[in-house]
Order: sequence, then structure tokens, then C-alpha cells
Amino acid sequence: MNVDELVRDSLREQADEQPPAGAGLADRVLALRRRRRARRFVSVAAATVAVVAVAVVVPRLDSGGTTDVRPADVTEPTRITAHPDQSPPRDLIAAGRTALAAYYATTVVPQSADRAVSTRTYWLLNPTTQKYVKTTKWSWVAVAPGLRTAAVLEQDLPVRRIGLLDLASGEVKRWIPVERAVGGLAFSPDGRELVATAYNANPDLRVKSEGGTGGWDANIEQSYRTGFYVFDVASGSGSWSEVKAGTDMNDPTAFLNSRQDFAFSHDGSRIWSGMPSEPGYQFYDRQGRKVDPPAREKYLSWFVDAGLSPDGKKLAGDFAGKKYKTSSWIVDPRTGKNLVETHGQQLLAWAGDSTLVAWDIGPDGNEYHQRLVLVTLDSDKVVPLSDFRATKDDTLGRWTPIFADR
Repeated sequence: MNVDELVRDSLREQADEQPPAGAGLADRVLALRRRRRARRFVSVAAATVAVVAVAVVVPRLDSGGTTDVRPADVTEPTRITAHPDQSPPRDLIAAGRTALAAYYATTVVPQSADRAVSTRTYWLLNPTTQKYVKTTKWSWVAVAPGLRTAAVLEQDLPVRRIGLLDLASGEVKRWIPVERAVGGLAFSPDGRELVATAYNANPDLRVKSEGGTGGWDANIEQSYRTGFYVFDVASGSGSWSEVKAGTDMNDPTAFLNSRQDFAFSHDGSRIWSGMPSEPGYQFYDRQGRKVDPPAREKYLSWFVDAGLSPDGKKLAGDFAGKKYKTSSWIVDPRTGKNLVETHGQQLLAWAGDSTLVAWDIGPDGNEYHQRLVLVTLDSDKVVPLSDFRATKDDTLGRWTPIFADR
């Protein structure tokens, strides 16, 4: 298999899992294959404690009949609700400050002989029953801190209204109309604001793979992203910022994946998105002007979901694989230097200042046979949170988690 085929393969594998291919993609793909690591690319959701403006009460999500574990070497109190016998999960999974707020699986639906759309089936946490409820109604879901409210988009992207969904009742309490159609959403760390990414065509469009393989690839010939809205959740008022995509496909800074969503920085002061050229991201102010990253996000790896620790002193880093077969680096956000190697194939969310939820593999050593675990820095303790997910992308058992602060 040559480099072009590896790149195309990697893009197809990443297509349903959101943001863009990183800088030096060919080298990264080859390194990934050599080191046998699997990554999930998704929009970054910052992790800080807050209450969403439209959610008045935030309940403590402790349920009976689950596993309540406090490893002896966890230096901070950690409430754990685990279901290591469930995949996909049916009942609440949570650890410390974070909870599995939702998860989804993707299915490619052909529209014609050479066009298809990647669609999502979601399972949303009902905060009252603490169970995950399946829905095919929404094309996109973002869950606010507090686990009471979700922002949703209807099918057939892009769409011209945003729903604010009550997760307990399953009802949309309010619609926010938009002049420019949107296709992606993300809450601010405090839940008071919402950024919506605008597109002038469906960002989840797929085209027939080259070479007669019968598969579907993301449409990377041009970007349909046009800019972003920032909305105040309580009032529904918002502002529009245009962000023009480059047109020269020979310029690496002009290339964007078909879906390239915006999100908030860890401190909520800036808007950002991934990009394929170094350093792999671009930050913007509220008017859509390019700005420098916040000081502690200069060294972030845009494909690592966990990002900064709650105290801002540690940064979740890339795959390590030195001390353990599957492990990841924890980085000093001030210098970019590796601080410690921790268990976890992919770091997904901070449960506390020294604990994280991660994907990790089992005794069979299969890098695609993963389950959710809780890992602790400077410890060999690994607490299973879910059962293993399926290994093939063409099954609903290949679920993708969405975490939010509880």
C-alpha cells in the first residue's frame, strides 16, 4: 500500500469522527500504522465546572446498583459509576467531575451512485432515569455542563434553527433561528454560550472511494464552512463572524476537512478549530479575526479530546507507548515538555486534576478493541468503566462517547 492509499484510508476512517486530518498527514499515518495506535478526532469540549443558563437545577447523578470505586492511590475523591459489562452503555457512566452525557454511532446512507451522507444515531442520557435513550431525530447533539440541556440540529444538514432540548423530558423547549445554515454546535465551558459552525452544504457528505473499493470518503475537494455564530443561551441573541476558507488546494493552510467545526477555548475567551498545517489549530476572537492561542493551549494536540486539566496545570498529550503498550503523555502546558506517561490509549476527559477517562485496550492487544477506563497519574491502577466496543466501523457497536461536566 503506497502513501497516497494510506492517506486516503486514514481520511476515510476519520471522516465520521469529525475534525480534520493533521499537519504532515502522510507521515502521521505511517507513524500511526507503525506504532499501531487508533485515534478519534472530534470537536474539543472544554472541561470546567459550570451550570448552563437554561438549567436551574443540577442533580448529583449517583445511582443505585452500580459500582462505586475509590482506588487507594487516587489522591482526590472520585465518585465512579461504572458498568464494565455494558457496551454500548445502557446506564449512566461517570467518574469524578465528568459523565458520559451521550454517545453516537454512524451509518453511511447512499443518496445516489456516487454520493452518500454519514448519519448519526444518538443515545442521550436522561438525567432522571440515568439511562441512555436512543434517538434518530437529531443530526448533531452538544450537551451542556450540568447534563440537563442539549443543543440539537435536525436532519438534512445544514439547518436554519437550533433546538434547546430538555434531556429529562426529551422536548425542545426553545428554537433559535439562524439566517445562515449551521451544521455543528459546541457549548462554552460555563454553558452560557453556544458556538454554531455555519456551512453552505452538508459537511457530512460522502463520495465514492477511488479505486473501486466500494467505500465512501469525505468530500475533501472544497470546504463548505463559512463562519460561526456565538449565541447567549439564555436570551438566544447572537453574533455572526465570517471565516473564509482558502481556495488554493496546494496551500496546506487552505485545506479543511468537509466537517471542520468551531469550539471554545478552555477559558472561553476564544473560538478555535483544528487545521491540517502546523501547529494544527487556529484561534479566533469573537469577530472571526485570527489571534494567538491562550498561553496554556499553545501546545495542545488538537486530536486529543481531554485538553487542559481542570486546574490548568496539565495538558493531555499524544500517544506514548513507551512504559506501557498503550499509554499517553501528560504535558506541561507552559513549555510543551512531557511530564509523565500514563495509562490510556486515548485521553478523552478529565475526571479530576489527576484522573482521566480514556479508551484503552484489553489483554488481547487489539488496538481497536477498546473500553472506557479511569486512569490515575503516577499509578498503575486502571478502573474499567464500560465493556469493550466493537472493532468494525460498520456496526452500531462502534460507538463514540460525548462527555460533559456534571
